[in-house]
Amino acid sequence: MAADLGELLVPFMPTIRVPKTGDRVFKSECAFSYDSPESEGGLYVCMNTFLGFGREHVERHYRKTGQSVYMHLKRHVKEKRTGATSGAFPKRRNGKVFLDLELNRDFNSEDYDFEDEAKLVIFPDHFEIALPNIEELPALVTIACDAVLNSPSAYKKQEPDSWEEDIQESRHSRSLRQQDNGVRIRPSGWKCQKCEMRENLWLNLTDGAVLCGKWFFDGAGGNGHALDHYKDTNFPLAVKLETITPDGADVYSFEEEEAVLDPNISEHLSHFGIDMLQMQQRTENGHDTDNNNSPPRSRPSEWEVIQESGSKLKSVYGSGYTGVKNLGNSCYLGCVMQVLFSIPEFQRMYVGNLQRIYDYSPLDPSQDFATQMAKLGYGLLSGQFSKPPMKSELIEQVMKEEHKHQQKGLSPKMFKALVSKGHPEFSSSRQQDAQEFLQHVITLVERNSGGSENPSDVFRFLTEERVQCCQTRRVRYNQRVDYVMQLPVPIEAATNREELLAYEAKRREAEENQRAPPEPVRARVPFTACLQAFTEPDNVPDFWSSALQAKSAGVKTSRFSSFPEYLILQIKKFTFGVDWIPKKLDFSVDVPDFLDLNRFRATGLQAGEEELPNLSPPIVLPEDTRDNSMSSLDSPEIDEAAVMQLAEMGFPLEACRKAVYYTGNMGPEMAFNWIIAHMEEPDFAEPLSLPSSTIELLPSSASETDPFAAAATTAAPLDNSPPEESVAILTSMGFPRSHTIQALRATNNNLERALDWIFTHPEEEPSDALSDMADTEPTNQAFSSPNSHSDPTLSPDPEGDAAGPRVKDGPGRYELLAFISHMGASTMSGHYVCHIKKEGRWVIYNDHKVSLSERPPKDLGYIYFYRRLSSS
Repeated sequence: MAADLGELLVPFMPTIRVPKTGDRVFKSECAFSYDSPESEGGLYVCMNTFLGFGREHVERHYRKTGQSVYMHLKRHVKEKRTGATSGAFPKRRNGKVFLDLELNRDFNSEDYDFEDEAKLVIFPDHFEIALPNIEELPALVTIACDAVLNSPSAYKKQEPDSWEEDIQESRHSRSLRQQDNGVRIRPSGWKCQKCEMRENLWLNLTDGAVLCGKWFFDGAGGNGHALDHYKDTNFPLAVKLETITPDGADVYSFEEEEAVLDPNISEHLSHFGIDMLQMQQRTENGHDTDNNNSPPRSRPSEWEVIQESGSKLKSVYGSGYTGVKNLGNSCYLGCVMQVLFSIPEFQRMYVGNLQRIYDYSPLDPSQDFATQMAKLGYGLLSGQFSKPPMKSELIEQVMKEEHKHQQKGLSPKMFKALVSKGHPEFSSSRQQDAQEFLQHVITLVERNSGGSENPSDVFRFLTEERVQCCQTRRVRYNQRVDYVMQLPVPIEAATNREELLAYEAKRREAEENQRAPPEPVRARVPFTACLQAFTEPDNVPDFWSSALQAKSAGVKTSRFSSFPEYLILQIKKFTFGVDWIPKKLDFSVDVPDFLDLNRFRATGLQAGEEELPNLSPPIVLPEDTRDNSMSSLDSPEIDEAAVMQLAEMGFPLEACRKAVYYTGNMGPEMAFNWIIAHMEEPDFAEPLSLPSSTIELLPSSASETDPFAAAATTAAPLDNSPPEESVAILTSMGFPRSHTIQALRATNNNLERALDWIFTHPEEEPSDALSDMADTEPTNQAFSSPNSHSDPTLSPDPEGDAAGPRVKDGPGRYELLAFISHMGASTMSGHYVCHIKKEGRWVIYNDHKVSLSERPPKDLGYIYFYRRLSSS
């Protein structure tokens, strides 16, 4: 038999590999679906690429690659038998569990046994070889199988790359002796016992002393009194007060000189009157919204209202009602993707084209954006992972309350790893801002759409900015591309202003007298006041009036040049505290179900308005003389610190100078990218050679006779012609000048957005006339559509040929479709849930739990999604 197996595998030996360092082994999730070893069909791992495939997708990989040998992994989950006393057997690791996989949290390991099975399968005949089979298999095959079985999952390998520290348990946590000195910690109003510091405060877990840290404790300032206290007392552990939440807290060990884990932190804090099980996240003003030391609340907390905790919500199942598991502070991702895949354009692009996307996916589909979007969309919409409990399970729920049926939801590990790759924040396990992640996903969608349909077009709109010189009353009109309408909230317009003032007086009095704070009062701001604030003029800082040829006072107003099909409206709830941490303001806004914005449509230049001259501010030179001016132009300002930082990496000095110059002194990281992109050029290490200046200095006589002549020579040919230095930076990266100018115009001269625009809008071959006009064409050319034939609603110039952002215009009447809500004190903490209106009813998506909403908290949302109403 051994000889037979060896001969059977001989033709396939060249395709069987042993995983090397750096190889990722996907043995917990299919590349095309959410099948796993616990699925009915198990998981097939390719013995060459180490990608995993479910039963429905392994044949596709075999046909595409010709790879025949796969390892089939199957985990059987069985409920443990109970003893005579009806108690479960003692918890122990089952000897039949040999796959290096995380135990499924849907099954309590105390009540379930796990039995793993592995075998080699040879396609196309599905010949199976049970494993382990050391004696009968060739040595190479045995080594490869052992390596696959014992290798960590692909996601475990990525954990060291995140910014999260590997924090260990303190050796003092289980033996800590706390003094019974009667100390009780107030829920707010803390300050250092040795100075007046009110930030970066640490509670010593032995005696309850509240003292300030030093600057290296979480980057905040302090006088080091917490460390001095340790040196005097040797009390080792302290917890940072601002970090205490129901989920834990930041603990530091002075003796071990590092952040540590304290598994008994709840008990240690309760010794000083802090009940972690009862408390909720802290609000902006620093008070606990739910704490035993606080007076009884007459209103439910933000957490209770948004999650509808007081209601018995009915679970829903089926297509479109699949939850998303929280991978650890990943609720922002789940909420954003739930909303995006409730929009028909995203459904059509990724789920409607599922088979085509899968058939044309690259050899490594785990790294293909379209494949992973289609996989996630199908998982959410198919209903395959959202099935109601069987009748037998319902009977068991009645007989055995602790085994209530739980919705499982999807575990989007592969998707998160892909979309967060290379991003310092989204690749970590920290909480993030849902609005920032939404914009990140929209950018990825645009980058990966190429010439195909771009579903994010439904969010894009044009904003008109009207700038007016207050002294001359002359105006300038510009347009920019936007995806989100950011709505300011004027707290001063709150309808309960008197109540807020009374609360603030009581809060200050309680803090001065060291009493428990009063119950917080939430400001109630009318939505109409927010719209009014959005349309009111804003002061323009450092406004330079081209009419006066000098700085002057200027105001700016914004209107809609076009209305998108789906309007994203962000309530500006967050501000930055003194510690640079975004914190949330406590207010509610009566956001309407129906919204009419037609009165905010832009009208352009009005009769009687006079435009500001198309002049740019003059360049201020350090010296007034021509010689010094020319010297200044010949010796551009270059960040020498960045140059030296790059030179220390081994790059030629002149190349480093060019990199820093051509990237506009925007830092060594951007300059490094320039170096990598230009290393193969023949003049890479040649000295920096600047083109002749386009600034023509006039003779002194000319400037004396015509004071506007000098400014006119430095002016851009038109009002919104991009700055020449920005054009130079992008053209130095190899992009055509005409395409670069279009990108800068379309993104309001924002370099980073212009770079994204270039990648998402491939250059078309322009006619000679258009090429000649590239630098002087009016503003509206920058907003015309490259695919005018594809949609008659594209605006503002559907007949134009110049490349530009596609904008779908229509009436500005909308109906509320969905909203994402945040709970907690800042975007760096807390929790997100979303509500989506489906089939005429509101549904709440809270991680893996999906239920019918009884009281959707529309007034406490953070990001709202409106869909356009038909004109009929």
